[in-house]
Amino acid sequence: MRPVDMNKQQLAEFKEAAQKQYDEYKALGLKLNMARGKPGSAQLALSKPMLNCLTAENSADISDDYFNYGMLDGTPDAKKLFAPMLGVPEGNVIVFGNSSLNIMYDCVSRCYTFGAGEGLTPWKDQGKLKWLCPVPGYDRHFAITELFGFEMINIPMTEDGPDMDMVEKLVSSDESIKGIWCVPMYANPTGITYSDDTVRRLAALKPAAKDFRIFWDNAYCIHHLTDTPDKLLNLFDELKKNGNDDMAYQFASTSKVTFPGSGVAVLGASEANLKWIKKSMTIQTIGHDKVNMLRHVRFFDGSFDNVLAHMQKHRAILEPRFNAVLDLLESEIGGTGLGSWVKPNGGYFISFDALDGCAKRIVELCKEAGVTLTGAGATYPYKKDPADKNIRIAPTFPPIDELIKAMQVFVTAVKLASAEKLLSC
Repeated sequence: MRPVDMNKQQLAEFKEAAQKQYDEYKALGLKLNMARGKPGSAQLALSKPMLNCLTAENSADISDDYFNYGMLDGTPDAKKLFAPMLGVPEGNVIVFGNSSLNIMYDCVSRCYTFGAGEGLTPWKDQGKLKWLCPVPGYDRHFAITELFGFEMINIPMTEDGPDMDMVEKLVSSDESIKGIWCVPMYANPTGITYSDDTVRRLAALKPAAKDFRIFWDNAYCIHHLTDTPDKLLNLFDELKKNGNDDMAYQFASTSKVTFPGSGVAVLGASEANLKWIKKSMTIQTIGHDKVNMLRHVRFFDGSFDNVLAHMQKHRAILEPRFNAVLDLLESEIGGTGLGSWVKPNGGYFISFDALDGCAKRIVELCKEAGVTLTGAGATYPYKKDPADKNIRIAPTFPPIDELIKAMQVFVTAVKLASAEKLLSC
């Protein structure tokens, strides 16, 4: 019988069994961490040969331009290598430093301080502003717009992406809405990929605000975990069809491809947007790390196909970890009515929805038993999950034996917290 269908006596017995199991785990003195989606040691090792790609001996024929000032928007060969990741022509790419999050922050800051384009009023001079936030979503996105004082509006995520009826209604009627966060492929944390219809509707938006921008963070576009990966319609092409070329910024990086702290990040945008961005970039910097760009180009021999082949090595490491999490969820929680989740075809996370009102308690129980998770509420603006149910599971960092142990604690905590909740009703 499912716990959600049990009477009080049966629930009390279920709770007692879960409490006994939990106490046994707690007594082990575990110290396990599944808080963030960091690559594990085996993944980092895949890219260490890159450190040999650039030496004094093998760089004699490299132009001094790579080592000097200049090439503000990145090296031509790096643009060519990473343009396919964004799905845009290489002429529509700027290559930055190691962090796409930093580019997103800069784009918000630039629009806030100087406006979203030539002749447009800076956001800071337009009064109280709003931002659309598909939820559950990425906590660091929300932190940026919270810092700049935007009122963040929750947009429910469906299996096809954000609720587009709601997005269209809000964007078309309220000029104080200036943007929307999107992780369109293997979304953080739900793992879903936006449907073709969702991408088309986003590209065809008719915003009341002429400076509305889509922040298209395609962080997991090549992070597949299956032979039949999801496919994402090309936003850049769809925007052109609708005459909305300037409405979006696209972002990607090699943070989870090579080295998170020493990768490269790229931005794709229209010609007008790139011109506007470079206008302030000439004041902000003389250029990003071209030596690191060259290192990446050499490591992948200038071929995006080699980047994709490299990602298959990541998949070989990550797929067993995701399967271990999903298998434990299915065997211990499946059919109980105590939670739900989506099996992602790629990305870095598994999104777990507990019974309403249980997420904080589950995270608390895990912490007391030595397992650190992403904080409950982190996947919502202001860290406030209205239903207190969503928990982001990050399987990538711990060794698989530790991951399995952590998940055993997790599913036990789910049972215990759920029983407590049901008994209190």
